[in-house]
Amino acid sequence: MTSTTRLTVAQALVRFLSAQYTERDGVRQRLIGATWGIFGHGNVAGIGQALIEYGAASSGGTSPAMPYHQGRNEQSMVHAAVGYARQSNRLSTHAVTTSIGPGATNLVTGAALATINHLPVLLLPGDVFATRPADPVLQQLEVPYAGDVSVNDCLRPVSKYFDRITRPEALIPSALQAMRVLTDPVETGAVTLALPQDVQAEAYDWPDDFFTERTWVVRRPGADPTELAEAVRTIRSARRPLVVAGGGVHHSRAEAALAEFAEVTRIPVASTQAGKGSLRHDHPQDVGGVGHTGTATADELARTADLVIGVGTRYTDFTTASGTLFAGDGVRFLNLNIAPYDGHKLAGMPLIADARSGLQELTAALDMHAHRVADSYIAEYTEDKERWEQRVDACYEADEPDVRPTQPQVLGALDAIVDESDVIINAAGSLPGDLHKLWRARSRDQYHLEYGYSCMGYEIPAAIGVKLAAPERNVWALVGDGTYLMMPTEIVTAVQEGVAIKVLLVQNHGYASIGGLSEETGAERFGTAYRYRSEDGTFTGAPLPVDLAANAASLGMRVLRAKTVSDLREALAEARAADTPTCVYVETQTADTVSGPPPAQAWWDVPVAETATRPSAVKARELYERHVSTRRRHL
Repeated sequence: MTSTTRLTVAQALVRFLSAQYTERDGVRQRLIGATWGIFGHGNVAGIGQALIEYGAASSGGTSPAMPYHQGRNEQSMVHAAVGYARQSNRLSTHAVTTSIGPGATNLVTGAALATINHLPVLLLPGDVFATRPADPVLQQLEVPYAGDVSVNDCLRPVSKYFDRITRPEALIPSALQAMRVLTDPVETGAVTLALPQDVQAEAYDWPDDFFTERTWVVRRPGADPTELAEAVRTIRSARRPLVVAGGGVHHSRAEAALAEFAEVTRIPVASTQAGKGSLRHDHPQDVGGVGHTGTATADELARTADLVIGVGTRYTDFTTASGTLFAGDGVRFLNLNIAPYDGHKLAGMPLIADARSGLQELTAALDMHAHRVADSYIAEYTEDKERWEQRVDACYEADEPDVRPTQPQVLGALDAIVDESDVIINAAGSLPGDLHKLWRARSRDQYHLEYGYSCMGYEIPAAIGVKLAAPERNVWALVGDGTYLMMPTEIVTAVQEGVAIKVLLVQNHGYASIGGLSEETGAERFGTAYRYRSEDGTFTGAPLPVDLAANAASLGMRVLRAKTVSDLREALAEARAADTPTCVYVETQTADTVSGPPPAQAWWDVPVAETATRPSAVKARELYERHVSTRRRHL
């Protein structure tokens, strides 16, 4: 007879999660490293009680406890979990529990971010009563045509797996399916188990085998021999091939395999936002970011490439310059990707395999044929790369140390004090463009840009997650004032738990990135500045007297104010050495033609008003139509 243990659903779930492991390349680790939670009536008596009863002790004496982190905002708790998962190479993540109603719906943005970026996170929102003792209950959404719909159904389209546990025994197959999806390198993303508050507290006799330690092996499939042979023939026939390295290179830990591939073939390697750092910035074959925010070197190679070898990339519109970048006659695409959906994009030749396995197989086959690109091609991109590096130096250089810095000079000051162990986190605003073009990535995981969703407010909570995953690293959250005001609340969590993140807070009085885009598209920076209203009703008055440094200090963070380039260098060095959460606050000046960032090297499609009377919009539309005419569909 199977032995059982009587537990509530919540207690059983916590014990089950504490016994789940992943293994890849012979390395085993916890799948769910901790649980974040904000408690309300929908989960306080269920998951909350279970974390006390079975989180503080090992599961059956064999598995470590389930650590708990107290969050301040449900969305930011997901961001922290995602940061942890990315730093852990998707082999470990966190769970997030919330109450029903507003707490649960606050998860939607974070869930979308996780799923879009293919990063695992487990969401455990409370739900309304399954037994319906009263109808409606507090925070219940009444849907006249469906009795089984709750606000948690908003999470369905942004979850890779969703289930509502309306009976205790239903948890067993659902929990196993949830672990399967979290550990699947193709399907992973947000996984949601909605937990009605009455079911959470209901007891059941659970088979003890449910709590046995399980190890989920993360597979590395190799390439199909036919696809591999065709890929080798295609590469050997190309004269101007270009690799586009995406986030899949990092997820697979394929950086060394990519470096070997590049060294054997001498094919240049450009990178997406997610793929930057796949090669060190000083690797001979690294040509920097590609696409709208890319380098002139990479984008010119992309325009003239006859073969684009995508490795672990989704080919977003920023990468393809909205379908205008890869303009060579007869250009073909070879897509090495573990996901068939991405492998077939741009009518490409698919090579469906794990990035590391596929690169190793390609390298071995090409090395056997002693294949490498022409010396003239190598000389061309090497010289172009050197010229671009000179432009980066000019952007970083500050001839007058006693003046307010430009944003590129802020990055230059940070570049001067970090080493390969530092991690730089950003997601939104004008910083992603500057970073993709200018930042010199020193290690595979130094450059942490969330640009799949580009979610304002991601940086600070994600920095906490990264620091929890890599406590020995210096972790920097780079935020503008617009992003900071969206979600500074997890500073309190960093202070509470002594998580020594560094926040570099750049004040430029508004949404600088969107302001520039607004101007380019004929919208005249409308509604993008943080200023008082002027007499004509527009927000063009004096800057608002908002003191964000004082705000960060009020939340418990140590704050260092920098007024000049010289101040900034000192403050960054002091912050880097600090063992408590520390913020460096700096107000930037408008970049001039010498120290400002290089303009976009490729187009991005933001539709412009087709008809307008204002001259700025009319002019912008004319330019838009010229760019649209160059778009092509690769068939």
